[in-house]
Amino acid sequence: MSYLKTTTLMRLFTFLTFLSILFLAATCTQSSINLRKLEGTWLHAHEEDQEGVLVYRPNTYAFPPSRGRTGFAFDRAGLFTQYDIAPTDGLEGHEGTWKMDGDNTVLISLDDKQEPDYRLEIVSLENNVLKVRRLEK
Repeated sequence: MSYLKTTTLMRLFTFLTFLSILFLAATCTQSSINLRKLEGTWLHAHEEDQEGVLVYRPNTYAFPPSRGRTGFAFDRAGLFTQYDIAPTDGLEGHEGTWKMDGDNTVLISLDDKQEPDYRLEIVSLENNVLKVRRLEK
C-alpha cells in the first residue's frame, strides 16, 4: 500500500473512532439521583405535600410543631429503617433494606413483613428536600 493510502486510512479510522466515542458519551445517561444525598434520616414534612407527592426533610430541619412525624433512614450499605408513630407518640423503627430499582425508584423491603414491599419514586432531591411518590410493588 502506498504511504498516501495508509495515511488516509489512518485518518479515517481516527475520525470514526472519535465520532463513536462522542456518540457513546452523548447517549450515556447517569442516574439523576445522587445517592450520597439520599443517605441519612428523613422526616415527613406533611405540611408541604402536594398532589400525591410526599415531602421529606432531614431530621435536623426546624419543623413546625406536629403530633408526630413519620420518616425513614437510608444507610449507605443498603440498610433501611422506616419510622412510624409509636403508641406512645414517639417513633418506632422497622428495619429493612433498600436498593435502586431503575434511575429514580427505590425498592423498600421491611424485615418484619408487617406491610408489603413498596417502591418510592424519587421526584426530586435538592436543597435538602426529598420529594417522593409511594408506589406499591
